[in-house]
Amino acid sequence: MKLILGSASPRRRELLTQLGLGSAALRPADIDETPIKGESARDYVARMAREKAMALEMAFDEVILSADTTVTCGRRILGKPEDEKQAAEFLWLLSGRRHHVLTAVAVRSADGMRERLVDTVVKFKPLSNEDVNGYLASGEWRGKAGGYAIQGLGGAFVPWLQGSYTGVVGLPLAETATLLAAAGIKRESA
Repeated sequence: MKLILGSASPRRRELLTQLGLGSAALRPADIDETPIKGESARDYVARMAREKAMALEMAFDEVILSADTTVTCGRRILGKPEDEKQAAEFLWLLSGRRHHVLTAVAVRSADGMRERLVDTVVKFKPLSNEDVNGYLASGEWRGKAGGYAIQGLGGAFVPWLQGSYTGVVGLPLAETATLLAAAGIKRESA
């Protein structure tokens, strides 16, 4: 079986390498990622992972892995900020609060779709103007759900989390490995 990563995310590619699956082919899905009015964050992120997996052509000997990550604070979905102003808004909203990082994983093979949703609670320290302005200047917020990267400079904002660290980065490894094994994808030999 050949593994196809339905994502252009370098973070997901790096995480797959930790599973010994770094040779997965990349085939990013191009879908509309707009939330449906009234859609819960959990339903949204699961739908995105599923739609990404379904949007890709698949040969009989291929397994498609797709994922989607979003940050939610209260009922608000914090996707990738459109600009620096929105990134600042997200950071101030998260400052001193707990929020949820939801990552949905979908694995599609000839015998069907396997899915898993991982919910991680993350607490931000209270942020100062210096914290927010310095982070915005770094540019690290670009392309990151919630406007921060826990695996980078944004990790300094997180004194505590409950759940999957790799899920916050973008691909929960334990759950992904289980889904892939069920679809016939095994770790490569060292």
